[in-house]
Amino acid sequence: MKILVVGGGGREHAIVMKLAASPRVTELHCAPGNGGIAKFAVCHAVKATDLDGMLALAKELAVDWVFVAPDDPLVMGMADLLRENGFKVFGPSKRAAIIEGSKVFSKNLMKKYGIPTAKYEVFDSAEQAIAYIRAQNTYPTVVKADGLALGKGVIIAQSEDEAVEAVHAIMEDRIFGESGAKVVIEEFLTGPEVSVLAFTDGETVLPMVSSMDHKRALDGDRGKNTGGMGTVSPNPYYTREIADQCMREIFLPTMHAMNGENRTFRGCLYFGLMLTPYGPKVIEYNCRFGDPETQVVLPMLHTDLLDIMEAVEDVRLGDLSVTWNKGACACVILASGGYPEKYETGKVITGLDEKGQCEGAAVYHAGTKLSDSGEFLTAGGRVLGITASGETLQKALDAAYKAAAGVSFEGVHYRTDIGKRALAAK
Repeated sequence: MKILVVGGGGREHAIVMKLAASPRVTELHCAPGNGGIAKFAVCHAVKATDLDGMLALAKELAVDWVFVAPDDPLVMGMADLLRENGFKVFGPSKRAAIIEGSKVFSKNLMKKYGIPTAKYEVFDSAEQAIAYIRAQNTYPTVVKADGLALGKGVIIAQSEDEAVEAVHAIMEDRIFGESGAKVVIEEFLTGPEVSVLAFTDGETVLPMVSSMDHKRALDGDRGKNTGGMGTVSPNPYYTREIADQCMREIFLPTMHAMNGENRTFRGCLYFGLMLTPYGPKVIEYNCRFGDPETQVVLPMLHTDLLDIMEAVEDVRLGDLSVTWNKGACACVILASGGYPEKYETGKVITGLDEKGQCEGAAVYHAGTKLSDSGEFLTAGGRVLGITASGETLQKALDAAYKAAAGVSFEGVHYRTDIGKRALAAK
């Protein structure tokens, strides 16, 4: 099998390395890829959002499969275009990807089908949104841009001033571009957060091992919201009882709701959940593998990923026995100084071997490139995901941090408390 993976971050590196472990995969390509991915797949300079360019590349390479990993190309309809041209694709159709592409759509879907979520209202006028915020007068309150915003389109406002400022920034200053044409004003939920990724073919939902993300830039969950500074798996708050409840009240109802709307979802459906005092509720859906959750979930997968891709495409997921490794997995993100705000790139990374790896952990490259002389350089805000497995979460964390200490670049920063809340929960 010859496979093309679309994307160029840490998630895609984890997918590439998992596919590389399949005895049935003979050739791996990635577009655009990055410095670390280039050591495991042939990289091609085609942007992930270039639909026609990706189709041309798939034809030129005569690939058997295309794995579309990021949200933007899925929401734009890349999976449809490739399927129309005879390619097997892992990733939902444009009609199904709207579950992430529009928060207004997903919130209305949950309301219509009785799927538990935070109370909300939708506005296309800043004036009306602000009037509603003032009438509610409860803080914190959540202000969300309707469309995609690199995982950053959510502002948790602690006061009326912050909420009003958020509405102006999203709807008038368009800090997230056209994604801010509409906003969702949502009640603030409390409780442990859980990420659950699930394989689905529209008839069966197979949840993967749960995980816990760490969104804030600094220790103690302080600092700016980021795309994620680290993850652990499994999430100790996500008990067997809660998993069963989520299957009954959230996972299966979501699959049936999408079928009911003639938007059957086939691929990886991500459930961002809050375990509130009133039961689990959906914070958000994603139409693809999460980043950096993928970096701790895929290493736990024992079943061949290619077998799962085929079962999803052929709508026979229910016939497949998907198994998981025991133990735990932890990922620590090494970020550029200043991330998620202004940061410099092009810094030389030390402590990696020729394959961009290091002893005792897997290194997933999120933002790297290769210099002309073959050195790894920083090329993004999140640079590397240092990931380790262990019999226990503590052992996985110890291994990940030990490996992280041996890797460096100018301005590197990372959280030192990844997994602390998870350990406290046990």
